[in-house]
Amino acid sequence: MGPFGGAGHSLEIAKKLSDNGMLIGIDRDEEALSAASKRLEKFQNIKYIHDNHDNIKDILEKLQIEKVDGILLDLGVSSYQLDERNRGFSYLGENDLDMRMDKNQTLTAKVVVNSYDEEKLANIIYEYGEERFSKRIAKNICEERKAHPIETTKQLVEIIEKSIPKSKQHDGHPAKRTFQAIRIEVNNEIKPLYDTVKTSIQCLKPGGRLCIITFHSLEDRAVKKAYIDAQGKCTCPSDLPYCVCGAKSEGKIINRKPIIASKKEQEENSRSKSAKLRIFEKS
Repeated sequence: MGPFGGAGHSLEIAKKLSDNGMLIGIDRDEEALSAASKRLEKFQNIKYIHDNHDNIKDILEKLQIEKVDGILLDLGVSSYQLDERNRGFSYLGENDLDMRMDKNQTLTAKVVVNSYDEEKLANIIYEYGEERFSKRIAKNICEERKAHPIETTKQLVEIIEKSIPKSKQHDGHPAKRTFQAIRIEVNNEIKPLYDTVKTSIQCLKPGGRLCIITFHSLEDRAVKKAYIDAQGKCTCPSDLPYCVCGAKSEGKIINRKPIIASKKEQEENSRSKSAKLRIFEKS
């Protein structure tokens, strides 16, 4: 059995499982689950779960499944969500400020932008977007919303563009980092991630593997730290014949360096350039 977060890789997994196993597709986005179910309609060995992969342990308990053979977590926003402009994830065009992966939740990008105080906004944009002009952007957002609510992606982009000096707007679109930061805040993508990785490892059978695809440095650092901690490290002096420090290991890291897309794939799909795959095997 193999649950995974993000239904995008479901076709290849379903083909490999054939009739000999079960695929559990977990996604917060009901539209993604609907698209996956249509694409995989000829397969009968799939369960579609509208939930958050952070809740994987509870999901498996409800399904009366104790352990699984493998887990794939495909983190962050999907190409489908980016391309559906009305979802508000993209800084291109003019759309409603939404950015929710799960449309049933109440927190939206519009709420964040129009209700968070200046300091909190600046901290989020700096921490989650690694944007060095975060204070200026937050200040201008707060000034703008005094006159009228900020309701569209275009309004937010214009504020960001005037907040960053033209001479510094050379590293991609100037709104990219801020949009990433607000999206992460809306969907709470980083805070639970370390615990989700550790819980996912606990849900594996011995020899089972956890594969995680990340798309930015904050995700990758959280996954890397969780893997290192799960692998454990003996701190005993090298001259001792056996371990006495009590270090426990849940398994091993398969690839020390992340696996990245081939040059050919990066040329064919520019979004794959930032993708990093890390794998952990349960002992």
